[in-house]
Amino acid sequence: MWSRVLAVIVKELRQLSRDRMTFAMIVMIPLVQLILFGYAINTDVRHLPAAVVDMSDSSYSRALIQAVTATQVVDFSQRLSSVHQAETAITNGQIKAALVIPADVGERLVRYSAGHYMTEPVAQWLVDGSDTVVASTIKGLRKMPMDEVLGNPHSEGVPTLEVVQYFNPEQRSVVNIVPGLLGVILTMTMVLFTAVAIVREREQGNMEFLITTPIRPFELMLGKIVPYVIVGFVQVGIILGVGHRLFAVPIRGGLDSLALAALLFILASLTLGLVISTVARTQLQAMQMTVFVLLPSILLSGFMFPFEGMPQVAQWISEILPATHFMRMARAIVLRGAEVANLGYDVLWLLGFTLVGLAVASLRFSKRLD
Repeated sequence: MWSRVLAVIVKELRQLSRDRMTFAMIVMIPLVQLILFGYAINTDVRHLPAAVVDMSDSSYSRALIQAVTATQVVDFSQRLSSVHQAETAITNGQIKAALVIPADVGERLVRYSAGHYMTEPVAQWLVDGSDTVVASTIKGLRKMPMDEVLGNPHSEGVPTLEVVQYFNPEQRSVVNIVPGLLGVILTMTMVLFTAVAIVREREQGNMEFLITTPIRPFELMLGKIVPYVIVGFVQVGIILGVGHRLFAVPIRGGLDSLALAALLFILASLTLGLVISTVARTQLQAMQMTVFVLLPSILLSGFMFPFEGMPQVAQWISEILPATHFMRMARAIVLRGAEVANLGYDVLWLLGFTLVGLAVASLRFSKRLD
């Protein structure tokens, strides 16, 4: 008996060594996860894009800006002239927070230095509360030690900066998670569905039929995509509908903007699946290759961990993934009420990804049995 079992073991090991895709999965999955969790994933958020609205333009306000910048929590990439501009920039996702410095900041600091009771804050933070991690990080800047601003020693930091949290004042995590689930679930299903599309035709013997038809590669690729677009919209409706009913997740943006963003992402994901399908030789290989897309899409897209907390290299990699762009769009539209017209970069990227992917899949597809 044991000799027969040993023979089967040897046979399986030899077969496994010849299956390059499975062998690569054995090595690459733990390696990729180790690198992602150990290097790219970081919950200690730094260098958040921020703006400053300086209504004072005095030495006091400049000293306050320098003190905040020294924390390295935010990078003031914009200087805006009004609170309205700051609110618009937060809504469109250009910045995560804005520091609003009042015109009388000098007088407020003097009263603070004299030990008077403060009925008003020295300055005010406007924060994108749709990301609970970002909001909590900015709240940590409420207690700023004023000695650097005043130029004289003072006590430990006290609550001198007010924080106004937009879109999710209760800081409920589910509000941030549900729109992100759109990207994760659509990536999981759309890529997998089309990843096995061409391979399934070959394994089921339907490739002979396709060879005898006058259909062109591009037409076949397009025909494979369209039915799953409908499936994708059904999933979007389920996720948002249940999320709104059960968890009271607000839907502040227009459904037309959300539908367009979802359509672009569904097309990009389906196209990626088609490219995988033209590379894989079996359905198992197609599913294995889908895992390589799904893992980074979950970990690097900003769904679980703040995008700003990742090192620069990880951010470059995440920018390649369609899920990263859709995460931004979904949260901006659903939670902040942004319009798709103001999210031009992500729109153009998803559109370009789809066109390039369709071209690559069409070129790689060959109506041959081998």
